[in-house]
Amino acid sequence: MSNRVLWLCQPTTVPLALRWVASTPVLAPFLAPFFSAFLAILLALAHTGAWAQTPQASAAYGIQFVCTPAQLERVQQEMPRYLQSLDIAPALVRTRIDTQHSTATYALAGATTDSSTLFLAWRPELGIRDDVVALPTAQGQHKMVETVSKKEIVLALLHPGRLTTLRGRACEVQALIDHVGIRQNTVLWAQELHWKWPDGGSAYWNREYWDAGTPQPGVPLRDALNDLFFNQDRYAIGCYTATKMVYAQAVLDYYARVKANRVAAARVSLRLLGDNEPLVDIEPARMWSFEPDFDPAERGRPGKLLRLLDGVATNHFVPGDWVYILNTDERTYQKTGYEGSNAIYLGRNRFDDYYNDNVHHYSFKEKLGEVYQWRHGVFSRSRDYAKRQPLASEDYERLSATPERGGLVLGYRAVPYFFGFERLPPMNGLPPAQPTQPQRASTN
Repeated sequence: MSNRVLWLCQPTTVPLALRWVASTPVLAPFLAPFFSAFLAILLALAHTGAWAQTPQASAAYGIQFVCTPAQLERVQQEMPRYLQSLDIAPALVRTRIDTQHSTATYALAGATTDSSTLFLAWRPELGIRDDVVALPTAQGQHKMVETVSKKEIVLALLHPGRLTTLRGRACEVQALIDHVGIRQNTVLWAQELHWKWPDGGSAYWNREYWDAGTPQPGVPLRDALNDLFFNQDRYAIGCYTATKMVYAQAVLDYYARVKANRVAAARVSLRLLGDNEPLVDIEPARMWSFEPDFDPAERGRPGKLLRLLDGVATNHFVPGDWVYILNTDERTYQKTGYEGSNAIYLGRNRFDDYYNDNVHHYSFKEKLGEVYQWRHGVFSRSRDYAKRQPLASEDYERLSATPERGGLVLGYRAVPYFFGFERLPPMNGLPPAQPTQPQRASTN
């Protein structure tokens, strides 16, 4: 097992050169001021064109289906029904059908690229309310809990700031429905967590189910993943591993329990276990290509469950997104576990709180402030409270930008595949996952 699976908040060790600078008193005062600028240049080179404040194609945003003529006809019939099932009024959606290019694009009417998705739930004309769904418990029962609504997820996807494209076999409304369902299930499993934080020490796992990040021999993957959430006090893990645990649980549980699709669940399980390390390579390697010691040979390695979506506006978040907030301070960046923050957006201006340090969630400002305050030695909100430095509204505006613009938020998101509707890239010798026979849209 690599150290990154055990406890790091970022999946690479701190670059040796940066450690050397920090540990060399003569050089540190001269070289440290150049760290942020140097890192920003690396970030820009690693993801050229990915971090504009607005999408690369500002005129194209929302949900776009790229289809055959027959598919396009079905989408035009099924998409209005799906939106109606979510109580999204036709007046809220701008529809553009391009028969020449066989595309259908749906976007939120009246929204602008400088507005954020963080506060959609507070807009009265949208009528967003939480959904109530079943969450499994350790006793084999279910409890009904409130979570982000599918309506908020779809409205965020329709909002200016990104383009979500469904093409080929994924040009089906059912592919969108499942995608939204996975996002909601991700939030469901991420919204009330209380794992322990190792704080630079060793991670620990429930040895009955796990040998570090590998399931014990004979333990079904689904049972091992369930234990991570049913017995959280038996685990101490970093936020990087925690994020991957949430996505592995959410995707597998969606097909095994929510959809009760045993074939699809088996395919997800096979993809996770192809290398016998279900928590490794959940996301594509390119997510970390800004690291100074990133291996270019790894750049093409895909994620098991997630792809990267580039060109996302920094104020645009869809519930179920994996967001990375970078610590751009040279000194504290080198402190294990504080290189940055892996965050899952929960909707309603909330980001996950894996360790229940802040009543199970952070607002966007709180999450930015948390990472920023590390440079002032605030590693515990209670113990280090006196060290906190005040931040004005203009500070938060700056921090919400991308690193090359002086901010902390990377300009891409890790998002789920359209499972069953697209040919997934092969992993570790496994054959590419084939799309299943398209289903007609349901409203589940």
